[in-house]
Amino acid sequence: MDPALEGQDLDVVGVVQAMPQRQDQGWRFRFRIEQAWRLDASGARHDLQLDVEVPAQVVLGWYGQEGTHVSGWNLSALPEPVKPGERWRLRVRLKAPHGHLNPRGFDYELWLWEQGIRASGNVRTRAKDPAPQRLGNSRAHPIEAWRQLVRDRLLTQLSPPGSDAEAVRRAGVVAALVTGDQAAIERSDWDVFRATGVSHLMSISGLHVTMFAWLASALVGWVWRRSALWGFNGALRWPAVHVGACLGLVLAAFYALFSGWGVPAQRTLLMLGVVLVLRLSVRHWHGALVWLMACAVVLAWDPWALLQPGFWLSFVAVGVLMAYAPAALGASNPNAGAPQRGAQDAPNWRSATEALLLEHRWGAWAKTVWGHWGRTLWAKLRALMREQATVTLALAPLTLLFFGQVSLVGLLANLLAIPWVTLVVTPLAMLGVGVPGAWDVAAWALQPLQVLLGWLATWPMATWSSAMPPWGLALLALAGAVGLVLRLPLSWKLLFLPLLWPVLFWSPPRPVPGSFELLAADVGQGNAVLVRTATHSLLYDAGPRYSAESDAGHRVLVPLLAQMGERIDTLMLSHRDSDHTGGAAAVLAMQPQAALWSSLEDEHSLHHLRPGWARCHAGQAWVWDGVRFEVLHPPASPGPLGRAGKPNEVSCVLRISTAQASVLLAGDIEWAQEQALVQSGLDTVDVLLVPHHGSKTSSSLPFLQTLQPRMALVQAGYRNRFGHPAPEVVARYQKLGIVLVESTRCGAATWRSDAPGQVQCERLERQRYWHHRIAP
Repeated sequence: MDPALEGQDLDVVGVVQAMPQRQDQGWRFRFRIEQAWRLDASGARHDLQLDVEVPAQVVLGWYGQEGTHVSGWNLSALPEPVKPGERWRLRVRLKAPHGHLNPRGFDYELWLWEQGIRASGNVRTRAKDPAPQRLGNSRAHPIEAWRQLVRDRLLTQLSPPGSDAEAVRRAGVVAALVTGDQAAIERSDWDVFRATGVSHLMSISGLHVTMFAWLASALVGWVWRRSALWGFNGALRWPAVHVGACLGLVLAAFYALFSGWGVPAQRTLLMLGVVLVLRLSVRHWHGALVWLMACAVVLAWDPWALLQPGFWLSFVAVGVLMAYAPAALGASNPNAGAPQRGAQDAPNWRSATEALLLEHRWGAWAKTVWGHWGRTLWAKLRALMREQATVTLALAPLTLLFFGQVSLVGLLANLLAIPWVTLVVTPLAMLGVGVPGAWDVAAWALQPLQVLLGWLATWPMATWSSAMPPWGLALLALAGAVGLVLRLPLSWKLLFLPLLWPVLFWSPPRPVPGSFELLAADVGQGNAVLVRTATHSLLYDAGPRYSAESDAGHRVLVPLLAQMGERIDTLMLSHRDSDHTGGAAAVLAMQPQAALWSSLEDEHSLHHLRPGWARCHAGQAWVWDGVRFEVLHPPASPGPLGRAGKPNEVSCVLRISTAQASVLLAGDIEWAQEQALVQSGLDTVDVLLVPHHGSKTSSSLPFLQTLQPRMALVQAGYRNRFGHPAPEVVARYQKLGIVLVESTRCGAATWRSDAPGQVQCERLERQRYWHHRIAP
């Protein structure tokens, strides 16, 4: 996106591309811009210059809520949902895609890049702006329009106005299974699904597309065979297995389109297409060749798949299942490595591609159903449990690498949930598109499963968390896990056990005694700073609240602490503003051992989560591992500031120091509090957390001259509505020769007391061509 267009009001005409997502205060949708005009100071339109390019595909938010004042926004009435294919004239303000970059964190900019989205923005609905105008229906996206119609009808039927919370939760899961709208699932349900290892079942992924293709192929093949008895002569010209496979792939493609045409579904269709082509060649293909060919085609189509956990989990699981079954590798055929012509090889081909056709967890159940006729039910059940355990063990190192935790109840949960969801709930949910009442039955069938999963998630040690290991150790552990599940002699398997040891007991290096490390997380417009000593950790503030369903705790801090294996001793909340306390509830829930220190009022809801909380005040001090922590503000008796005054005035100010270096975390104090600290005899520091994100009301000249920091950290959102950091404040720091490190340019910043002149920026360390670069 051309930087000249950022923050400018544009009048655009374009078409809604996809089903809108409901937000707590409006809607968010994809929009393809067809025409655009720039506005001058008087509001007159001007054509854009030829050298100024407007992104064709953007994501827009249209927010509003009549009669309320939310987070500083004067919001208009809640807009009616737009519909795919509609052409609209809108006044918008755009900005380049810019996400949070934290160690091992989710790369939002990569996700937007894969989707082809080059900008995001908001619809302008101020009093002086023209009202959005619907120009007509282009009928360009009929499947998306149908998705929205089905989703709205489903939610209305299963959770009409006045429904209880449980009905709303079940309706959201059914909507996700039918239309792929993952935003319909409540956050609490996602927490349960992750804890029990069944998240892959609750969103449209390769699992569902493959299951649909398999069922459609079997049904079409059965009908084709019967059609010969019904007098259709064409049924004798083409094998039923080929017709079923081709039409099954076509129907699976339609299902992927209906579910939103996500990147995982596209990859699955490519994989199934490779298998189909190899099958139509009427040759015997070694299972390894089928697996490698599918990998090659998927990566040729989507090279960024290498950076996605889903790619590695799916293909590794499929490969393990193929290697686990000797027939799948063609072991029964001495010439399996060479293509051989002949119909007699078809059964061997089915064995070789069975695991690839079926997603890894579905495969464990489906292969049992496909088992030999002579097996007893107990033998089939044992095979199911063995294969599910094989996949679970083999994927454990990768799960630790990508997510920092492994579900210990996942084996039991998947054994029960996979057949129930794939064979009962999902077919009923899809059937409800055309059969009245099927959605109610699907919701009824989902209820006992939700109760069971919720119960399993409450088990002690339901999940095991560990610091995310480096790639090298994870690959060693993966080799060890695969060796343990392969059909090898016991003596060989014992040789693989030592490969698991480094991952199970690895922890990130910590500072040596007498030093400390500071990690300023990239949370947008808010503060969140992790301080680590040799054996202790403190989190200063918990970032902002982004919406009613999203905050920095769930999105950034909880994953960050998990991947680092951190158990924080203290969470210190400087004051009650939501950009400092927004993620606190999630952090406290994830860290039950953490003590809470704050300047919040006594009746604040967060104090109910920690009845033994403590109020921070000047004079408090302690030492961890040779590192001194000292609270400098607010005074022990702040008077009416906590209630009648501004929350910024009672911000907890924390100084951390060793013999070599020191840091000052200043919260949102303003000039008056800065002056009081200067008069109290404030010492110099090496690093300053810029007060109030660089607001005009803070960072006074006497305060900076007294501290004389080497560098200052600014935690602020990209193009935030407050204009932080203010240009005059930036100029003040630069004039004094203080290095200003902004989170928008640096991402997460890591600083160590044993190297006080250096800072490590995540945005520079992980720099990729799809990442947004801010002009100097």
